[in-house]
Order: sequence, then C-alpha cells, then structure tokens
Amino acid sequence: MSILPAGEIRKTLLDDRLQTAIYGSTGRLVGKRRESIDDPVAAEFEAWRTHANAIKRHTIENLDYYLEELERNIVKRGGKVVWCKDAEEAAEFVRRLCREKGVRRIVKSKSMTTEEVELNHEVEKDNIDVVETDLGEYILQLAKEKPYHIVAPALHKTRYDVADIFTKTLGVERETVIEKQTMIARRVLREKFLTADLGITGANFLVAGSGAVVVVENEGNARLSSSAPRIQIAFAGMEKLIPRAQDLAVFLKILGRSATGQPLTVYTSFLSGPRWPGEIDGPEEFYLVLLDNGRTKVLQDPAKRQALYCIRCGACLNHCPVYRKIGGHNYPWVYSGPIGAILSPQFHGVTRDPWLPHASSLCGACGEVCPVKIEIPKILLELRRDIAEAKEREGEDRVQQLAFKAWAFVMTHPKLWSLALTGAPYTMPEAENGWIRSVPGFMKIGPLAGWLSQRDLPAPAPKSFRRLWKERQEGRQ
Repeated sequence: MSILPAGEIRKTLLDDRLQTAIYGSTGRLVGKRRESIDDPVAAEFEAWRTHANAIKRHTIENLDYYLEELERNIVKRGGKVVWCKDAEEAAEFVRRLCREKGVRRIVKSKSMTTEEVELNHEVEKDNIDVVETDLGEYILQLAKEKPYHIVAPALHKTRYDVADIFTKTLGVERETVIEKQTMIARRVLREKFLTADLGITGANFLVAGSGAVVVVENEGNARLSSSAPRIQIAFAGMEKLIPRAQDLAVFLKILGRSATGQPLTVYTSFLSGPRWPGEIDGPEEFYLVLLDNGRTKVLQDPAKRQALYCIRCGACLNHCPVYRKIGGHNYPWVYSGPIGAILSPQFHGVTRDPWLPHASSLCGACGEVCPVKIEIPKILLELRRDIAEAKEREGEDRVQQLAFKAWAFVMTHPKLWSLALTGAPYTMPEAENGWIRSVPGFMKIGPLAGWLSQRDLPAPAPKSFRRLWKERQEGRQ
C-alpha cells in the first residue's frame, strides 16, 4: 500500500512562492464563482444544479442505452467510434492510426482523458511531434510537468516562471508582460496548427440524441485543433454523455459559472464528424475514442457511482482547504482535489493509495459547490470504511484497531469515561497562551505529533463539563 507522500507535501507547504500562487489563483476563481451566482441568479442556480443532477443520474443509470444511441448517430454522420477498455488500448489505437496515415505532427487541445492515457508520452515513442495548444498546457509541456489543476493547469506558475520557461525553451528574450507572453505562444502555435496532420480534442459533453461532441473553451485552440488538420480524434470518458441537445443548456450555465465565474465560456463547439461534400473546413476523418479505464467498475456501486456525474469544473478544488495547501502535484493520479480523492480509489482500488480519502477535513465545501450535487463528503466516508475493511481483511493496522476498540469501550462505560476526562489535562503537553503547539521528545511519534506538525491544538479546559455541571448543581443546593 502507498502512504502519504509527506516529504513532497512538506516541501510544498514550505514554499512561500508556491503557496502564494496557489492561494491567489484559487481564491480569484472562488471569488468569480461567487459573483456569478449572486442575486438574481442565485435562486435559479440551485434549480439548475438540481436539474443537472437529475439528468446525470438518469443518464448513468441508463448508460448502455445512450452509448448505443450515440454510436449510431456518429456513424450516421460519417464518424467512427473506437471503444477502449483501458489506457493501453487507447494509446495503441492512436499510434496505429498515426502509422497508417503517415502522421508526423499532432496538435492537442486540453483533455484530462488523454492525461489518463499518458498519450503524449506514448505517441512520442514513434518520433511524432505532439503539441499542447492550450496556453497553460503548453507552458507545462515546455516545463515537462503535469497539469496542476483540472481547469487552470498552470495556476502554480507566475508570469516570471513563464518568462524563464519561454526564454529557456523557445530562445526568446525574457518577457514578463502577460499579453506579450501570450503573443509569443501564439506565434509558435499558429505554425503548428498549419502543419499538423492530426488534431486531438477532449469532450465536455457527448449528446446521444444527435451524436455531437461538445467542446467548451476560452482560447479557440480546440476549434483550430478540430478543423485545421485532416484527421480529428475526440477523447472522452464514457460518462460524458447527456441524452438530448436541450439538456445541454443547463450544463453550460453551471459549467462556466462553477469553473471560471463566467455566465458562458467564450467558445462552445459542436463537432459532428468529418466535413461533408461542399464544406470548406473540418477534418476528412473523425474518430471518437470512448474510454472505460475503470469507469464500468465505478458503475457497479450504486452508492458511489455518482462520482461519474462530474463535469470537470474544478470548483471543489478551488474551495478545498487541503488542495489549496498541498497543490495538484501531490495527488497520485491525474485528478486532484476532492474529486480526485473519490475517483482515483474507485478506478484503481482503495488499497493503492489508502491515504487519499483521508486527505480531507470533511468540511463539506466541495459538496456545497459541486454544480451537479455529487455528495463528495459522503463518498469519502464510504471509501474510508472500505479502506478500513480492506486493512482488516489483510491483517493490517492491528494496533489502530485495538486502540479504537479500547476507545469504544471507554466511551460506552460512563465511569471510565469520566475518569479519563479527569486525567486528560495532566497527560497533554504544556500549553502556551491556550494552545498546544508541540509535543515533548518522548511523544514525537503518534497521531498527536502528526497533528501538531501542521496545526495547533486548543488546550483542554481546566475543568471538564461534567465537573462544572456537578459544581453548579451543588451550588444550587
């Protein structure tokens, strides 16, 4: 079993520049979201959330029906659907297609699904040039890093970091003005679009009733990736389905507001397959890669499969006190924050990274802001139970199990509990101004030391509630 990557997390916590960048960026996104749903939108926004939840629940419960309908409509429009059970199958399909079609350059728009597949790494094995065209993703590609956030992948980079990256990798003069940095990237990427053989996009939604692949973005790079090259591939998890085009309106209203605080994102594209005779742009060939990669395993659990409702808005990350401290790279897979804490264990099994569902304060902020009302705190608790049961089956954490049994025994025997409370103040470390900030040397291991390594603990009251109550009652006599 993996354990909490304490070393890397501690390094992030001690990096003042990184802490400022994460807190500043997520804080701005939180503020913009709040402004976008203020009156008179607030009442409607809650109705939209309820409606979106109902649509997603219905779709996931009838996923087989809508997947078949989607495939029929895409084929009817001249496209092809490729079913892939795992990342290996998806990557191998792209590599094989590139060999067959003589592809030498690929332009990609932002796609978390291709991050699951590690598509860039796999395709580059065949000496194919793969270029990320979302500005944030492009910056990270040049820096040889993974995305830090679902929506804002480079939020941990300051403009000075970007200036250094561009100077080192593109050989340009150091430039710290953001607008000029954008123009530098634009000049490089426009040439890539014009010479690419294959374009790859993600998919925010898949409309079963029409076969449309819906891509939502702010930069326009997805439109260029899908229309300029002669071949296009759209990558999507099979849960991205919605039944009908009229269902899309509610999701567009909640996605922009939840992700960036916009009433509507700048570009919403409906990709409907290869271009037809007489059309002047669009790809000659269109493929939709539908990825399972663990999703059918999640579907088997009626209590936790609501995790598949996620529309990748990133609101839960922005509001999560844990994510805002440890950042995206300290999570073990491509999905970080609260949604990653419930998706990754279900995809990979709870024994792979058993610390992950515990990396939460259970404050409930993630569930309160989720635009499709995923009960994230509830699923976290269920995953914690699954982890405890798995450890018990494997004979692990016997000391912890005994400790909890002893705790339960004391709590169910009032006289023992009262005795424990009486002695508690004398067993705790010394307090300073009402707070316990550290433990003595002989207590450097254990849960108390772990707690105090990152936060303070209020000192126990000098008198327990029971004692105060008793003294009050005696005083009335």
